[in-house]
Amino acid sequence: MIFFFFLDPRVEGFLLMSSPVPQTVIVGAYIYFVTSLGPKFMENRKPFELRQIMIFYNFGIVALSVYMTYEFLMSGWATGYSFRCDIVDYSRSPTALRMVRTCWLYYFSKFIELLDTIFFVLRKKDAQITFLHVLHHSIMPWTWWFGVKFAAGGLGTFHALLNCIVHVIMYTYYGLCALGPAYYKYLWWKKHMTSIQLVQFLMVTIHIGQIYFMDDCPYQYPVFMFVIWLYGCLFLILFLHFWYHAYTRGQRPPKIMENGISKSKDH
Repeated sequence: MIFFFFLDPRVEGFLLMSSPVPQTVIVGAYIYFVTSLGPKFMENRKPFELRQIMIFYNFGIVALSVYMTYEFLMSGWATGYSFRCDIVDYSRSPTALRMVRTCWLYYFSKFIELLDTIFFVLRKKDAQITFLHVLHHSIMPWTWWFGVKFAAGGLGTFHALLNCIVHVIMYTYYGLCALGPAYYKYLWWKKHMTSIQLVQFLMVTIHIGQIYFMDDCPYQYPVFMFVIWLYGCLFLILFLHFWYHAYTRGQRPPKIMENGISKSKDH
């Protein structure tokens, strides 16, 4: 396997891509707000009524996720990728540049999704702001800066494609919930949400893990594959634990899983 560091000049001028410092400040401010400043600010205040905003937000994420799914497919995953050793195309071909733009948009969408936790704070849903939830929402944008900066494309984007597809389903569910009780009858598929997330992490783990069984895959940044594989394995184990307690043993799921992942949009 080839390993080298190459700053992709195609992302020069893209918002937040000049340095990891701005995003580190944003993520740091997010962590401080949702764990300290926000809860203190809301301590003696009534929860904000954000129903209309959350309807717009959730269905906005759905629309964005549909668009990113299409762009990931058209820039590689449905137009030539083998789903095996797909290396990064560093050319300036229309397809390669389309993938670069899609990767950056996916990266930027992770900052938009920080609103998930901010809404929890403003609605005083403190039980949902768990360590795992905050860790997930912090790690995703921060690590994806390096993905876009060094490896915008190739097999390292498969998990992003799956994530977009899952977001279409999940945020549709959350959007319908925000519409109120009149729409609850359309949420019969709630019980399948955990299964969908399990399938997502299983597919990510299997897909990325196959690189360790290839003798001559010249993917440029194998360290990224290890990070994605480790992340996929971690959340696969957590969701299997939830599945076992919730469905196999018929017990109430552990609090950290119920509030931190299943109900907090960790994805």
